[in-house]
Amino acid sequence: MTDTHSFNSRLARNAFGQLVFTTAQGVVYEGVVPVRAFALSAPAEGVAIVDLHGRELCWFDRLEDCPASFRPLIEEALAEREFMPEITAIRKVSTYATPSQWQVATNRGETTLTLKTEDDIRRLGPQSLLIADSHGLQFLIRDRTALDKTSQHFLSRFL
Repeated sequence: MTDTHSFNSRLARNAFGQLVFTTAQGVVYEGVVPVRAFALSAPAEGVAIVDLHGRELCWFDRLEDCPASFRPLIEEALAEREFMPEITAIRKVSTYATPSQWQVATNRGETTLTLKTEDDIRRLGPQSLLIADSHGLQFLIRDRTALDKTSQHFLSRFL
């Protein structure tokens, strides 16, 4: 069921902070989650509200198409869900074999991540990488060619 562009639908938070979607027909879904179709490549395009089972309840071709009352709630939930620090430099790696501890600088500050295997580095495009640490946190390298030479050297040993 897709409730596309129905301005009679409602989105709100309940007492527990969960998002609640009410369709134009009055059907209530608690614990809904907004998801982007293309979170990294086209973040403002293709946003859905899905139920606890992943079924699409509402679809917006563009985030700006959703009702003004929905937008702050959707943006807040997406920001919580998509927390992804961006690596700006790789300061040190413990070893060139995995698992390996990496000391990195991010747009959120300095941190250490553990790379379990080289498979935890995924290419998103010609220059972008997504790195999953051992705790499941995702780190983004938007443009690996923009990193300093030391960072590029460390990274090349794992690619």
